[in-house]
Amino acid sequence: METRLVFPLVMFLGILLESNLVLPTPVSESDHSVLEQASVFETGKFHPDVGTASSCSPPRPLLIVRPEEQGTYPVILFHHGTGCKNSWYTDVFKFISSHGYIVVAPQLYELMPPSGQRELDRAAKVANWLPSGLRCVLPENIEGDLHNLALAGHSRGGYIAFALALGLADVSLEVNFSALIGVDPVAGTSKTDQLKPKILDHESCSFSISIPVAIIGTGLGNKPVFPIMPKTCAPDGVSHTEIFNECKPPCSHFVTTDYGHMDVLDDDIGPIGELARAVCKGSGWGVSRDPMRKTVGGIFVAFLEAFFKGNYTEYNNILQKPNYFAPATLDPVQNKSEGTSCSSLSAMSMPAFAF
Repeated sequence: METRLVFPLVMFLGILLESNLVLPTPVSESDHSVLEQASVFETGKFHPDVGTASSCSPPRPLLIVRPEEQGTYPVILFHHGTGCKNSWYTDVFKFISSHGYIVVAPQLYELMPPSGQRELDRAAKVANWLPSGLRCVLPENIEGDLHNLALAGHSRGGYIAFALALGLADVSLEVNFSALIGVDPVAGTSKTDQLKPKILDHESCSFSISIPVAIIGTGLGNKPVFPIMPKTCAPDGVSHTEIFNECKPPCSHFVTTDYGHMDVLDDDIGPIGELARAVCKGSGWGVSRDPMRKTVGGIFVAFLEAFFKGNYTEYNNILQKPNYFAPATLDPVQNKSEGTSCSSLSAMSMPAFAF
């Protein structure tokens, strides 16, 4: 969500005046038996624990969600969106953790974001803290597998994740990331007003990123709340579609057709959170956001199971028949397969990953 939109008056008007409900398209009744096969969209077998890292001197305040059960688990470093609290993503974090993942979510600033470079450098310091610090905050019978470390973020936090992966931080990274996920990532307010350092060249396959990438966009993120106020939270040219265009294979792109930029957040985010949500076009009052959160969480899990553990079945199922499996409608779904030449890629749907 772009910084310029975070004004209390606009937020208040958003709450009072939004009235156009956009109803999510449900999976048809005939598809329910198939949907049940996609376990990544159901709560996993692990019991998530939500905590903070007040000890062990993290560079920024952290929210840590991890399984209660003994074991070694892959780690996801997740960056919040503009003006958001890391705790506003607790539901989706718990869903992902229930499938056997540790989520580490730094609070990079409190309200007004710093410059892009300063935020990026803060994120790099948190990443460098993980090898020594994460062990310190976890119970003795639980370990984070930093050989399987994913980088992720929502909105401006998605920009931060891509900028880190591109090596644009002034702080040298001391960890290696193995996967990258952007949730409705936003790299500025327009093509001519990008966050600094810039990540977009508007050239196909221009990113120097060699790790697998998944991008989850929203169908309503580029729509204004009111026609008379044309500003949007995920503007065309600097959001998920352009970021996918600039990714090299392997990279996948999913769009939650009927949901908006802030619909991934928890339902209970308090008055400040509701004000932040109101400036972005969303699914509307009275419409459940749970299908959006489960879809985002399930894509996280399926993608990481594929590239961390070699279990491609469910990820390929989602790529090939997304609306048989996902709780929220996904359209379009696009995939740049590993080994495919960028010059041969088109905007059409592409083959799934090989088993």
